[in-house]
Amino acid sequence: MAAGWLRELAGDRIEVRSAGSAPADSINPAAVEAMAEVGIEISHQKPKILTPESVQASDVVITMGCGDACPYYPGKRYEDWKLEDPAGKGVAEVRSVRDEIRTRIEELIGSLLSREPLDIPVQG
Repeated sequence: MAAGWLRELAGDRIEVRSAGSAPADSINPAAVEAMAEVGIEISHQKPKILTPESVQASDVVITMGCGDACPYYPGKRYEDWKLEDPAGKGVAEVRSVRDEIRTRIEELIGSLLSREPLDIPVQG
């Protein structure tokens, strides 16, 4: 959801990568439906593993509770967002997570736009 919001709100001003430390086999159907409600299509996305190479190539790394499973490199900007896990929840419950992610993405974009375009992997 975070990558979907970032692509939608930042357009091509920020390069977006999305990966997880333990990705599921498919995108959460409730997340797909919740994002579709706001006009963002994420059903075509495929979960990917977060690699050290993708972190090294990035300026900012947003994590969502991966802890020690996420690669760490000095000099990168890291943010760990504490969010409710939408796994196993229905669309009604996922909407609040979707909306919280949008707020955080808007703040992130605001903090980045005065700088050169950045590569930002979003784990989640």
